[in-house]
Amino acid sequence: MTIKLSRRSVLGTGIASTALFLPGFSRAQSRPVVSHGLQSGDVSHDGAVIWARADRPSRMQVEVSTVESFANSRMLPDLAVAEGTDNMGKMLLTGLPSDQEVFYRVSMVDLTDLNAVSEPVVGRFRTAPTARRDVRFVWSGDTAGQGWGIDESRGGMGTYRTMLNRSPDFFIHSGDTIYADGPLSETAEMPDGGTWTNLMTEEKSKVAETLHEYRHNWLYNMLDTNVRDFNAQVPMFSQWDDHETVNNWYPNEILEDDRYTEKNVALLSARSIRAFMETNPIRQSPEEPGRVYRKISYGPHLDVFFIDMRTYRGDNSTNDQTERGDATTFLGREQIDWLKAGLASSRATWKIIASDMPIGLLVRDGAEHFENLANGDGPVRGREFDIAEILSGIKHLGVKNVVWLTADVHYTAAHHYSPDRAQFQDFDPFWEFVSGPLHAGTFGPNDLDNTFGPKVEFVKAPEDGQANLPPSAGLQFFGQVDIEGETGVMTVSLVDRADTVLWSKELEPEAV
Repeated sequence: MTIKLSRRSVLGTGIASTALFLPGFSRAQSRPVVSHGLQSGDVSHDGAVIWARADRPSRMQVEVSTVESFANSRMLPDLAVAEGTDNMGKMLLTGLPSDQEVFYRVSMVDLTDLNAVSEPVVGRFRTAPTARRDVRFVWSGDTAGQGWGIDESRGGMGTYRTMLNRSPDFFIHSGDTIYADGPLSETAEMPDGGTWTNLMTEEKSKVAETLHEYRHNWLYNMLDTNVRDFNAQVPMFSQWDDHETVNNWYPNEILEDDRYTEKNVALLSARSIRAFMETNPIRQSPEEPGRVYRKISYGPHLDVFFIDMRTYRGDNSTNDQTERGDATTFLGREQIDWLKAGLASSRATWKIIASDMPIGLLVRDGAEHFENLANGDGPVRGREFDIAEILSGIKHLGVKNVVWLTADVHYTAAHHYSPDRAQFQDFDPFWEFVSGPLHAGTFGPNDLDNTFGPKVEFVKAPEDGQANLPPSAGLQFFGQVDIEGETGVMTVSLVDRADTVLWSKELEPEAV
């Protein structure tokens, strides 16, 4: 649902409507509940997407204001939410003033009893600037993986609380937003001999196969207080990777996994992308409603290009083809052309490519096949052709100040890529920063592939012989980007769950 608001209407009084949000208004014994908090996302200079869910079929009522007291609020048209979306509702708000803190208040009205009104829940976001100002955002990936769910006795998903305390303008979730293929047990044994106790739901006790089960994997994460508080105050920019469907999936895959009664990955991913679009505050493309790749502009200094390394790939293979063809497809022709054109036309100081997988780290799918584009040292082969075209295009189109941000590998690192160290040399040097997990097992580090000349400038990962460390071990990571409004200087910091800055790098923008 799209709501268009002029500056005048947002600042209108709306006094007659606000009474609907008073808790005492309902005389019903049983009122609806806003069941999983609020979310905002895909913020622009004049709007954002907001999301909420009721515990039953309801009318979603939204009130918007530019002050926390809601003294100048405006009530929006109701949105019916019911079984078709598991009682979830999304609204696209437009026509808001730029660089403005916006407060929104959501209540649910029972469709069968209009006197039954929920307690209101309040969220906030800030629209993107049109003038230069300081910008801060955070990124990471990997939530509720490897059997480590919500253990409330250990503080739940505490990395979200650490990020919230840094007051970012927005958050990029770089993928593995859920682990649909990673069911939880009530308890898990920890390496130190302790016991991890998971908050359990029926849907998280098995692998996800149905639309309902996929939806409730995302809803599970929102049972955590840290996540709900974070979502209500920090806009989410979501992308996906493999665990949103099943580990290491590709579109033509037929599973050989006895846990699944449905083996067709094309069908599973269709259910997953629908659930992803319903449960995340992401804008949807009219041309391709399930499309994840997109650009979000956040002021004169920043354009973020979200790419999708999952949806358009060919089969996972030995990835050693010496000629480009259908078997080497990774991003797909339309996405590659979109990215090159968008980078070339961007007038932002910095162009961030938000990638769901690193470029130069080996990620395997079994003993012989590769999950990522990297395939071992040597010249460009297999899926590397797609990235080589992009890197070469960035150079020849004269695009400056491109930085890659990613997650996926469950540790944090800073990689510098240079043609002076590379087998393929037709590109300009650039940085890639890796961070994660948010709340999952910690692994790594992975081996490098020298095709594009990566060098590890910093890494923080488990010690040799350690793997799948629980969140309580402390090796949970996110990255933070600060851009100075006056100078355009970008500082990238790698931070852990305890709020310790492990490493940082100041980048001066090149003149275009």
